[in-house]
Amino acid sequence: MDCFEVNAVNYGAPQLRERALFLGNRFGVAVDFPDPTHGNPDASDEPAQVELFAEPANQLRPWRTLGDVIADLKEVAPTVMDFSPRKKGFLALVPPGSNWRSLPVELQKESMGRAWFAKGGRSGWWRRLSFDLPCPTLVTMPNHASTALCHPSEIRALTLREYARIQEFPDAWEFCGTPSEQFAQVGNAVPVRLGVVAGGVIADSLDRLAANAWRPAELNVQPYRVVYIQSHVRTRQWYKDGETFVWEERWRQR
Repeated sequence: MDCFEVNAVNYGAPQLRERALFLGNRFGVAVDFPDPTHGNPDASDEPAQVELFAEPANQLRPWRTLGDVIADLKEVAPTVMDFSPRKKGFLALVPPGSNWRSLPVELQKESMGRAWFAKGGRSGWWRRLSFDLPCPTLVTMPNHASTALCHPSEIRALTLREYARIQEFPDAWEFCGTPSEQFAQVGNAVPVRLGVVAGGVIADSLDRLAANAWRPAELNVQPYRVVYIQSHVRTRQWYKDGETFVWEERWRQR
């Protein structure tokens, strides 16, 4: 059994989403998960000198952003679990990419109550998203004050179709049930891209086993592995004192 802790954003999903994938087999074969294909543009600069004629096989593409998948979306009758007028009043004071820290201190205390005195884990309070950054992990309720997922340019929660695009469902995909049930379905889903990558790993492993006439591995391998593949993405450097910092324009245009 191999357990891979991965982050969907590192494989081209426009969303920060850590997940643990378990792949088991009865042939005693250790399975490897692919290295990330996308990464932080600020950390993937060209090396000072490269080998002549070398292929840039390991060069990471920049992370995809929220704007890449929802900026062009036009909806006539969107399904949305929106914020209350009170919540919208606070969110209107928050610039895109920021959160409660952009509010005056007195409004922070008034709007957050006892949570204002808590330590850590508060980045979702009065959160306005940014088109220029990957989306935070989707939750089942986009309109909760402490895990807010407010649209970057409009004072509203993300719609169901925007949710689906962030999870990379096709636009024609239909969800059933009440709005809250539909948001729960999409919010609890694993990004489609991770399914594609994991499916490729399984298919390649089956092909190799078939080519070996389904014989078990001759060498003893570790019965259980946990492999961390850059799963934790630190976002603290993107926000400071209520201001949002994104990578340079040259990266967003690649």
